[in-house]
Amino acid sequence: MDLGFFLRGLLIGFSIAASVGPIWVLVMRRTLAYGSLPGLVSGMGVATADGLYGAIGGFGLTFVSSLLVEQSLWLRLIGGGFMCYLGIKIGLSAPVAREAKDSGGKLSRLYISTFLLTLTNPMTIISFAVILAGLGAGSTNGNYLATLILILGVFCGSSVWWVVMTSLLGMLHKKITPRIMRWINWISGFIIFAFGVVALLTLLQ
Repeated sequence: MDLGFFLRGLLIGFSIAASVGPIWVLVMRRTLAYGSLPGLVSGMGVATADGLYGAIGGFGLTFVSSLLVEQSLWLRLIGGGFMCYLGIKIGLSAPVAREAKDSGGKLSRLYISTFLLTLTNPMTIISFAVILAGLGAGSTNGNYLATLILILGVFCGSSVWWVVMTSLLGMLHKKITPRIMRWINWISGFIIFAFGVVALLTLLQ
């Protein structure tokens, strides 16, 4: 394994996952409300989408990239609308600090929701393409194995961030009172809703 390519991917995945945004807030809130495992499952949905976008950028799949950019209006509409819905739902949710353990079906929904929400941001593919080029992804020179190693690094880097974040926040889960959880719901719901509104407002430009 070319350690250099893996480390580059690791840096890309970690830095993008650590960037504060609506997904970051969503995973944080889920971890505080449900615990480490549901939070981690949500984070892995983001890591999977990051890995997919990293593959598109790393392999230079211009057709897919162009298609995503061309459909950016619909992606922003769907993503913005879903974030607004999610923000309202979270803001109005019951302030229960210690919720029952999630079933497998619930965990799968948490994973799928963050995966799809991450995919609805067409700027993510552009960001990955630019960062991959800047860190030397282009030096793979058609070497598919080197590119795969790079993509694996992206996925692992994103996963490492979510493991660390959800593990630390998970320790606070049992210490959160219903009153604190109510504030967390209101604040996180407002932030996610605001991101959704901004995404929808860009459609008017």
